[in-house]
Amino acid sequence: MISPELLRRYTFFGTLDDAHLKTIAMLSEEVFIEKGATLFHEGQAADTLYFLIEGSISLYYIAEEKYHPQGHKEFLVGEINPGEIFAISVLIEPYAYTSTARVDRDSRVLKIQAAALREQLDAHHDLGYKLMRQLARAAMERLGAARVLLAGCIEK
Repeated sequence: MISPELLRRYTFFGTLDDAHLKTIAMLSEEVFIEKGATLFHEGQAADTLYFLIEGSISLYYIAEEKYHPQGHKEFLVGEINPGEIFAISVLIEPYAYTSTARVDRDSRVLKIQAAALREQLDAHHDLGYKLMRQLARAAMERLGAARVLLAGCIEK
């Protein structure tokens, strides 16, 4: 568990009242992750929602040819900066990560337990609505950034 005051510092959690902040805080832990670590892989069951406090995370789509391992290619599809949520697949069925996340710099993140969070959102629809609005906003911003990256690749 973390202090709800930690969440209160970030605009992402700004629409949540004290009870909602406490609920999220009880499901969260703050962890340090070293540069080079992989947090999760594309296709893996999504069991943790992350919020970046400090550091840098890159998201990759990995294309691999089944019978030709030398065909392994990685495509940068997004960058996560402090104050941003990621791994939002934990709240969207089929609850599988859609990218691979790698730590670019030593980082501090909040890890939020996905199954317990889903239970709370089902039980408290007002919390679910507010959190899903914020997640949708984050997803749309990330989609816009991915389009810019894609456009840069096409122009080359």
